[in-house]
Amino acid sequence: MELISNNQRFAVFGSNGMVGGAVCRALRRNGYKKIFSPKREELDLFDFSLVEKWFKEIQPEVVILSAAKVGGIYANNKYPADFILDNLKIQTNIIELSWKNGVKKFLFLGSSCIYPKFAAQPIKEEELLSGLLEKTNEYYAIAKISGIKLCEALNKQYGFNAISLMPTNLYGPGDNYHSKNSHVLASLIRRFHKAYLNNQEDVVCWGSGSPFREFLHVDDLADACIFVLENWDIKNKLAPRSLDGDLLTFLNVGTGKDIGIKELALMIAELIGFKGNISWDLSKPDGTPKKLLDISRIKKMGWSSKISLKSGLISTINEYKKIYE
Repeated sequence: MELISNNQRFAVFGSNGMVGGAVCRALRRNGYKKIFSPKREELDLFDFSLVEKWFKEIQPEVVILSAAKVGGIYANNKYPADFILDNLKIQTNIIELSWKNGVKKFLFLGSSCIYPKFAAQPIKEEELLSGLLEKTNEYYAIAKISGIKLCEALNKQYGFNAISLMPTNLYGPGDNYHSKNSHVLASLIRRFHKAYLNNQEDVVCWGSGSPFREFLHVDDLADACIFVLENWDIKNKLAPRSLDGDLLTFLNVGTGKDIGIKELALMIAELIGFKGNISWDLSKPDGTPKKLLDISRIKKMGWSSKISLKSGLISTINEYKKIYE
């Protein structure tokens, strides 16, 4: 059974960002041509009436929602109201209007931060709502959980064909390298590259460096998006289910491998050519001590990541240098 086809009209929300841009590239690589990806300046996703008008004009049949307000620990701590309010507004508008306008297949992109701070490792999908969230990003996490649950509720009550992916930490082309709002990997690239250019003898990194994180190249995530749209039919009796036998409407996506932040910093420093001292600011928060996703379900379906961390870092650093040198 063909779940999507290249004759359908695709809408990708968030194409300004790293994930949305990668999804658009992946769709084109896979032969999908009818792609509508309104830019931030073209469509205000906070305005329900404008988005409603857009849906009626374009009539998309497949929708991928990657638009979100994102940031690292500093930004999440500094702007908690923005992170929950902005994401709730965007998600609710797009999900509700996709359902109301008869979208055939909907894909919501969440985040691994939805899981409890001390979830059992590697983290299975069943860990959702099983414990307290990490305080440094709980407002963003709650918004993402709401998106998953809205998709799930619309499926349960109305049969809306909505699925969700929970990616691990992402990096790659189009990442945000802001000095305060970036995620850890992008922040380390920016910091070590600046130190290298300025011949600094020392680089100070946040926290203790002891946490472990899993990193997925954004092109691998985009590949996973196409894969689940083409292969995951939640109506099929063989579709992924929880350990209790309940239907799963969201799946983890990652590499299945993690790395210590100290080791990651050393790897990035070496690839950039920084040979100075690395110290750690223990007054800054570490966040969750370990966050490795259990990706057994999506692997069983036939998908796995292809880009190794080292090769992904090399290409990402080279791209960064082209922009910032």
